[in-house]
Amino acid sequence: MKQIDNNMDTFNKSDIMKAVRQHEFGGPEVLLYEDAPVPALNKGEVRVKVSAIGLNPPDWYLRDGYKMLPPEWQPKVPFPIILGTDISGVIVSVADDVDEFSVGDEVYSMVRFPSYGPSQAYAEYVNVPVSDLALKPAGIDHIHAAGAPMSLLTAWQFMIEVGHDEQNPLQPDQHMPVPLAGKTVLINGAAGGVGHFAVQLAKWKGAKVIAVASGRQEDLLRKLGADEFIDYTKNNAEETVKDIDLVIDAVGGSKTGRFLKTLKPGGALFPIFPLGFSGQDEAEKLGVNVSATQVRSNGKQLAELAPLLDQGVIRVVIDSIFPLSEARQSHQRAALGHIQGKIVLTVG
Repeated sequence: MKQIDNNMDTFNKSDIMKAVRQHEFGGPEVLLYEDAPVPALNKGEVRVKVSAIGLNPPDWYLRDGYKMLPPEWQPKVPFPIILGTDISGVIVSVADDVDEFSVGDEVYSMVRFPSYGPSQAYAEYVNVPVSDLALKPAGIDHIHAAGAPMSLLTAWQFMIEVGHDEQNPLQPDQHMPVPLAGKTVLINGAAGGVGHFAVQLAKWKGAKVIAVASGRQEDLLRKLGADEFIDYTKNNAEETVKDIDLVIDAVGGSKTGRFLKTLKPGGALFPIFPLGFSGQDEAEKLGVNVSATQVRSNGKQLAELAPLLDQGVIRVVIDSIFPLSEARQSHQRAALGHIQGKIVLTVG
């Protein structure tokens, strides 16, 4: 193992780090800021000293035990576990077989998703497979870089390039993005983590963008490129628009079917959270496609996205920042909803 020449960053089996772990499922109160062992570095991995951590809905879903899933799909977790996937930081060690990255590189990643275990994001140090890793965009800081991976990869894999061939068990066909240039795209939940990236990607690809969010988000979303805005507290989007080419429902769930009637024949509805959708028969009658995919870690795609983040073509909006020791409070913030962009934890 190649390591940074500094005693503070030379690791052995007895090394301890600060991490946020949970020993049972439950609410934010199960998140404990405590000592944890630094995991051993395996082949094909680098160890990252974490500067910032981005929060995502799967964090609180897993914390709670994925209660919304059927029992047979709920994870069997080997406690204690460390939550989280999205990090930005500096490499302090690389395995002997790793040549793509070096000690001192600033990097960002969505780590091992979908999976969970003892070397995840809510920690001072994280071991990352090189296949999940990319150099951090130089033009943004660690806080903004940590806010990007899962939400931006989700928007990218839904809208631009899937990047994997894993089958979604909820549908018979592989998910296929649709061309966006010249299309009209409605984005529900447009100010949230995935939504605010979806707005920017659609606009970048030449689409007309209709953003749906609460009224206080209008100024932000217009700055991010939205051509039209619907305040869902005053108007129901499904009663307001029609002849849409594509709906990105960043909220999803059982109510996503209400957008079917906004689509023109041949249009598509992409619910980011597809569980609960029951309108497939209606979709077929209307001649529209409903499709989703599971976001997966992809360092190559993060490397492709880095120039867009570096040049400001894609902006990361930060809702709030908490120190790692206040992970519990960050989850309480998430539970309040109406998140504008991303919640981020800082380390050190």
